[in-house]
Amino acid sequence: MGDSLIFGDREAEFLKELLRQKVEFMVVGLSAATLQGAPVVTQDIDLWFRDLEDLGIKNALKKLGGSYIPPIGAHPPLFAGDAVKLFDIVVHMHGLGEFDEEKKNTLKVSLGRFKISVLNLDRIIKSKKATGRDKDKIVMKVLSDALLASQKRKPA
Repeated sequence: MGDSLIFGDREAEFLKELLRQKVEFMVVGLSAATLQGAPVVTQDIDLWFRDLEDLGIKNALKKLGGSYIPPIGAHPPLFAGDAVKLFDIVVHMHGLGEFDEEKKNTLKVSLGRFKISVLNLDRIIKSKKATGRDKDKIVMKVLSDALLASQKRKPA
């Protein structure tokens, strides 16, 4: 890939295939913050889908040798397979609206020759504040500083 250190070729291929399949999704969480310049580290890539029943997801997974494991009891849905092992499925963003409402709060980020929707940094911050988890509190200052820096870079 080259454009983004958080995405390797396999991950980029999955995202590209989701786009080919016309699946509506956005990258959220710290991976989305990283794509917007926040100097944070994460071990996964959080994807929020408009509709987990979208056949395009199944088709993209099949093409890349992955599979979908539906939620069982308290266990959330997840992907299995080498090409998709870094992806986590997000079913709800605390403190935010539903997918269709939040879609307007995204920006397009280039990954090579294609672009993906990424949740805006201010919305990521709002959601992390709403969760109140210690791990989210730890990165809040860095995320807030990154948001401030990005706002200063934007032309008036």
